[in-house]
Amino acid sequence: MGAFARQSGAVSEPDRMNISPLAGQPAPPAMLVNVPRLVTAYYTQVPDLAVAGQQVAFGTSGHRGSAFETSFNEWHVLAISQAICEYRARQGITGPLFLGIDTHALSIPACASALEVLAGNGVDVMLAQRDEYTPTPAISLAILTYNRGRSTGLADGIVITPSHNPPEDGGFKYNPPNGGPADAGVTGWIEARANTFLQGGLKGVNKIPYEKALRAATTHRYDYLGAYVNELDQMIDMAAIRGTKIHLGVDPLGGAGVHYWARIGEQYDLNLTLINAEVDPTFRFMSLDWDGRIRMDPSSPYAMQRLIGRQKDYDIAVACDTDHDRHGIVTPDAGLLPPNHYLAVAIDYLFQHRPAWSQMVGVGKTVVSSQIIDRVCARLGRKMVEVPVGFKWFADGLYHGTLGFCGEESAGASFLRRDGTVWTTDKDGLAPALLAAEIKARTGRDPGEIYRALAHEFGDPVADRVEAGATPAQKKMLANLSPQQVQSTELAGEKIRSVLTKAPGNGAAIGGLKVITDGGWFAARPSGTEDIYKIYAESFHGEDHLRRIVHEAQAIVDLALHAGASGA
Repeated sequence: MGAFARQSGAVSEPDRMNISPLAGQPAPPAMLVNVPRLVTAYYTQVPDLAVAGQQVAFGTSGHRGSAFETSFNEWHVLAISQAICEYRARQGITGPLFLGIDTHALSIPACASALEVLAGNGVDVMLAQRDEYTPTPAISLAILTYNRGRSTGLADGIVITPSHNPPEDGGFKYNPPNGGPADAGVTGWIEARANTFLQGGLKGVNKIPYEKALRAATTHRYDYLGAYVNELDQMIDMAAIRGTKIHLGVDPLGGAGVHYWARIGEQYDLNLTLINAEVDPTFRFMSLDWDGRIRMDPSSPYAMQRLIGRQKDYDIAVACDTDHDRHGIVTPDAGLLPPNHYLAVAIDYLFQHRPAWSQMVGVGKTVVSSQIIDRVCARLGRKMVEVPVGFKWFADGLYHGTLGFCGEESAGASFLRRDGTVWTTDKDGLAPALLAAEIKARTGRDPGEIYRALAHEFGDPVADRVEAGATPAQKKMLANLSPQQVQSTELAGEKIRSVLTKAPGNGAAIGGLKVITDGGWFAARPSGTEDIYKIYAESFHGEDHLRRIVHEAQAIVDLALHAGASGA
């Protein structure tokens, strides 16, 4: 197996050598993506299915890739769009399809390609008024709003975004009628059908010219911005924020919510300062991430240097990623809160300040999220549902109102409306960001202060996420390990009390394994897009103990994979 490289989280000493010397610095002009060349590659490169990386492949957040690498091109979008049309027909989904885009350079051409196919198949498509960029949660909300009270003629949606990925990337996500990310059964069918179209040279793909598609009777306009902002006070106590004049600084990181924030501030009369309203597909205003690449990741202290540098200027400062389904929270004293810290704070606050929520409503977390969440839930007397990585696992719980708050360690979350009904079933970056201002307004303490109190009460864990090289065969073995293949009985000096390959909340395979002791844990799972596996680790005993967990984790995984290979 390969050596570790740091991905994100607290920096452990052995991993500092992997941090780029450019991390946190402005991008040199020579590093900026050449947008004309990128768009040209989108339209001219043809994928070769003999190359695995050029096939359609849905991960936890749709199909992603770069036109420069022939992994996200017009052919991919045409094929996926036709596959979605056929999936809709098979499922009897006859309502409108809500289509939105983020601010990546490939999103506009991909939207044009998708519309050509959707119109060619007679699908009613809802495009944004004034061609506005559209956050992921606005698409989810639109789907749920349309489907409310309906049992037939249901709507679904597509979000064209690679999330926080670098500027040269493109992405394509499908949301079925429940409004959340499609599950593996759905994406597996779409992926296979799309690759069949690629293999056949796009034979069977029905499309019409773009200008004709725009004028088609099936192409409509929808006010995503107004529909989302008008209902935000059903989620957030805007009156409390307005009444206390909380000074809220917002950096959209050049993403799809750039015009949403100005409207929110104006409509709800908030003391809101839009720090940057610039949209530039090169994202030249970003500071470089840990590996020297541009990413619009609001959980990365390197990517968030601009906002962190102004943390004293605002009562609360927030940012979202490019499709605004992730949040970053910055406070005057704590700076950028690690995602797990804010998830714990949000849960602790919401379940004490949402009296209309049923006492039966629980909390959803992924297997790689902090155990401090478990401890907060135990004190609150709330059921905790632990699921594999991927927000799709939360969609039903949010839809039916059985889960009040759902969150991922990668800074993705959503929660119920104040009356206990569903808001979105996909991640929403804006609502958790605004919740930070509500917390400050109603408690007099910002999320950083509240987390310190939680850490005093439950212990202060430290966490890291690292990655190591793995062959495709090793990745496959890791995804299919059994607990019996873990031969170790101790981890970092503590007795291993459980080894999981299935999530305790729903029994679904986690695609790897999780090893737990009383004072810490690690989880290892293969990457869906690279020849690596990722290790997530946490310790309640400090940085030295965390480093031991991380290094022993690789040995445990290596031994388990060796045992698996020997037994094959």
